[in-house]
Order: sequence, then C-alpha cells, then structure tokens
Amino acid sequence: MQDNGARQSSSGESGLYNRIAVLRAERGLSRQELADAVGVNYQTIGFLERGNYGPSLKLAFAIAAYFGLPIDAIFSTEPLKPLSQQLYGMQPQEKRKP
Repeated sequence: MQDNGARQSSSGESGLYNRIAVLRAERGLSRQELADAVGVNYQTIGFLERGNYGPSLKLAFAIAAYFGLPIDAIFSTEPLKPLSQQLYGMQPQEKRKP
C-alpha cells in the first residue's frame, strides 16, 4: 500500500484501486455521509474502499461528481500514485522547499 496521508485501498476482489478513503479523510467525511450523498448503504462505501466491490458505472460517476474529480482520478486498474507525486512530480522522500 502507498501512503497518501491516509490509507489507499488495495485492488481486492474487484481488481480496482481507488482513493475513496483518502478523499473522505481530506474532507472529514464519514462513510455514512458519503453513502447518503451518493445514494448507497454506508457498507457499500466500505466494500469499495477495501476493493471488495467494483462500483457500477452510475455509482462511479456519482462519486466522481460528489468529489468534483474525474473518475480516473479516483478509480484505476493499476495502483494509484500518491496525489503529491501524481500532481506535482514529487517523490515520497522529497520535501517541498518553501
């Protein structure tokens, strides 16, 4: 697993990696709050985060719309790089200079 400031899920049974837990943590959301916002049971969010369940296309779009991100910024068939590395090209051992 990679560290994005919060746990990133493994692909689990679904074969998909995702950043749902990271995005929830950044926004201080509970699983229940996200579930209510996208119209699913809170347990579904847990299954998604652990990679035990692959979202329907409709659910993937709903989650992406909720976070205001493209689907491929949240879900991938390959391990996701830390956001700092993906967006800014920073390596995990590098420190930003003021």
